[in-house]
Amino acid sequence: MIPSPPLFLLLLGLMGAHATAPGSMELRTAAAMAAGLCNTRPTDLVFIVDSSRSVRPSEFEQVKVFLAKVIEGLDVGPDATRVGVVNYASRVKNELSLKTHKTKAGLVKAVTKIEPLSTGTMTGLAIQFALNVAFSEAEGARVKSPDISKVAIIVTDGRPQDNVKDVAARARDAGIELYAIGVGRVDLNTLKQIASEQLDDHVDYVESYSVIEKLTKKFQEAFCVADLCASGDHDCQQVCISAPGSFKCACKEGFSLLEDGKSCSACSNAATDVVFLIDGSKSVRPENFELVKKWINQIVDKLDVSETKAHVGLVQYSSSVKQEFPLGRYNNKKDLKDAVKKMAYMERGTMTGQALRFLTDSSFAPAGGARPGVAKVGIVFTDGRSQDYIGDAAKKAKEQGFKMYAVGVGNAVEDELREIASEPTGEHYFYTADFKAMTAIAKKLQINICQEEDPCECDSVVKFQKKVEEALQALTKKTGGRVEEDYCTGEQDRLSTHTPQTPPTTHTLFLLPVVSEEDVMTYEF
Repeated sequence: MIPSPPLFLLLLGLMGAHATAPGSMELRTAAAMAAGLCNTRPTDLVFIVDSSRSVRPSEFEQVKVFLAKVIEGLDVGPDATRVGVVNYASRVKNELSLKTHKTKAGLVKAVTKIEPLSTGTMTGLAIQFALNVAFSEAEGARVKSPDISKVAIIVTDGRPQDNVKDVAARARDAGIELYAIGVGRVDLNTLKQIASEQLDDHVDYVESYSVIEKLTKKFQEAFCVADLCASGDHDCQQVCISAPGSFKCACKEGFSLLEDGKSCSACSNAATDVVFLIDGSKSVRPENFELVKKWINQIVDKLDVSETKAHVGLVQYSSSVKQEFPLGRYNNKKDLKDAVKKMAYMERGTMTGQALRFLTDSSFAPAGGARPGVAKVGIVFTDGRSQDYIGDAAKKAKEQGFKMYAVGVGNAVEDELREIASEPTGEHYFYTADFKAMTAIAKKLQINICQEEDPCECDSVVKFQKKVEEALQALTKKTGGRVEEDYCTGEQDRLSTHTPQTPPTTHTLFLLPVVSEEDVMTYEF
């Protein structure tokens, strides 16, 4: 049974900090393979196999098993990976060209039928043949392109009887990536002359053909391109679009992609004043404070920072409160992020209540750079219990209409975070035990502030107007009369009925607040 995609995430989680280390790509590849989320990028792959007399028939069978197992891990097809096999000894034989078999099953079956040539060892001649013939368009190779890899895997067990250094260099210069596998008494210097850089990745040695199968996994991983969208290993907020070994983000209808290339907003034109209130107490520690600054800039990346749209201010607090910079000082992301990076760590205590009072009384005041009539967002970060009372200040911030987010790490008190956060608290309060997990919070924390429309503007009540019109038309049919309504002002002109047989009768219609067409239709007159 193939493990489900969540296993991929579990494996990455178990890797922990290693996922950001230099070998993270190998770890991600291994996790993708374990979870069955591996594709292979389009590749023209040619195996160049030594079948000289030093390779016994039983050993050659083991080579064929190795080839078959590598092929089983590939995405074989005309538009995916094409596979060819060159067999050599004193002469060279093109066993399978890149155009011969278009299915995995056909390839594997053909490999099983290859017979050894059992003469000398002309490895240079075989590489030259691959360069001139096997990788030619006539034999099924595709036109050279950055999107298509050219790869040759040479398997040999002896010292070549010709020169390999120069011809291997020409093959590499032609864009062919060369892997060299040596068996038994092979000349290791020859393998190094053949292989591409980095040699540690492109040269392999096994003591005998009986253990060559252990290299199968290495080559399956070498050709594996993880589907990062399927695995969930991406940062897209809404829509992930797969590409070979990569991805790009998109947004649902009605949303626009922000400058960070990952986040989406339904209200990209809304002006917003955002102030970060950052705990700089001694419990945070210097190395974690650097992570906090990176976290701030992750959120800044999702904002549309400009003179007319998002303004950002930064306040740090410990035993006292320090305004790092006010709203409106920086109107572009580069200057803003540079200023965040320069914030110096304060240390000392945790006076969150005092900091909240500063936010309401100073940061969001016109004198502090706040703009009248613009949405206000406060983002409070803390890692511990406040040393003063926060209740009144937290309540005042929300009563003044500020949207408050509370983010806690480590020893932060979750009841205090909920008290700070706006309703619904599930969307405005976040907690994690580890500073290294703050990146996940940055992804989840979405500041979507939409400009409020004037309810008296006609274009903001079009849907409501249509429903009312339908209801009034129905009433008009009942009364045989006529209805005139000014929907923008809400003033009722009149409802008149005229019938030839009776004197004109005037009726008065009162329009009451309604929430649906059904509500309108149930009024009795």
